[in-house]
Amino acid sequence: MFHKNIKLILAALVTAWSIYEFWQGHIMNGISILLLAGMFVLLYFKNEFILLAFLQLRKQNFPGAQKWLGYIKNPSAALTRKQEGYYNFLHGIMLSQTNITQSEKYLKKAVKLGLSMSHDLAMAKLQLAGIAMTKRRKREATMLMNEAKKLDKQGMLKEQIQLMKQQMKKI
Repeated sequence: MFHKNIKLILAALVTAWSIYEFWQGHIMNGISILLLAGMFVLLYFKNEFILLAFLQLRKQNFPGAQKWLGYIKNPSAALTRKQEGYYNFLHGIMLSQTNITQSEKYLKKAVKLGLSMSHDLAMAKLQLAGIAMTKRRKREATMLMNEAKKLDKQGMLKEQIQLMKQQMKKI
């Protein structure tokens, strides 16, 4: 994994190489090299290890996702702010199965750093609401659930929110 600034420097160098190829009259080489520069720019905005961890998480392969996230040594230096939010979000989701105190720490940090998509932020807040409900903090859980409901514009988490409201009535 390259540092985020090295990716931009590589993209600039490869773009310069592409311009040189265009200038030499090698149009197809220039286009191909320009696509390579686009890959570096894409990987600046979407970290490759976080993408691979998401793929492993979709398969319910938690050890595999943990392995890919383990390749990121210093998240605050190597990742952009949103990527660091997703790094913490993934850690929080994986730890929610075993250690809810650590999970809560990671999810709160992810919410603080911000997530790109509103449904991811809604999922993080819903997870935090579930943790607060487990720890008998009803007011905080209600507040987080309402925020998650506002953020869930497509209604993807509607059933989970209804289920948590029913469980909260039992507390």
